[in-house]
Amino acid sequence: MKIVVSAKGHDLNSEVDPRFGRAAGFILFDTETHDFMAVDNSQTLNTPSGAGIQAAETVSRLNADALITGHCGPKAFRTLRAAGIAIYTGASGTVSAALEAWEQKKLTEVSEADVESHWI
Repeated sequence: MKIVVSAKGHDLNSEVDPRFGRAAGFILFDTETHDFMAVDNSQTLNTPSGAGIQAAETVSRLNADALITGHCGPKAFRTLRAAGIAIYTGASGTVSAALEAWEQKKLTEVSEADVESHWI
């Protein structure tokens, strides 16, 4: 399974970025091999609108099965769901801690966005 975590840095010790659309980047983690890859998201940081949709498209192109993040807005939520990606919000701490929380079923898949558009 491939899981994307919104991150402030480039490795598993990076802090989870609480923003999805305007996250500094993403960590793509393979649960079978434990390999990971950092993915830059700087193209959306200064976008006046559509950051969530653009970030969701990036995650979809990575063939992710799930997303772990702090918060997810409505446009990103709809785009991710349309791509069949499970969404887990409320993550904090390091990327590795968030992945461990997911593995231990401490994170719950959400059925709707948890913030409004343009949340910063």
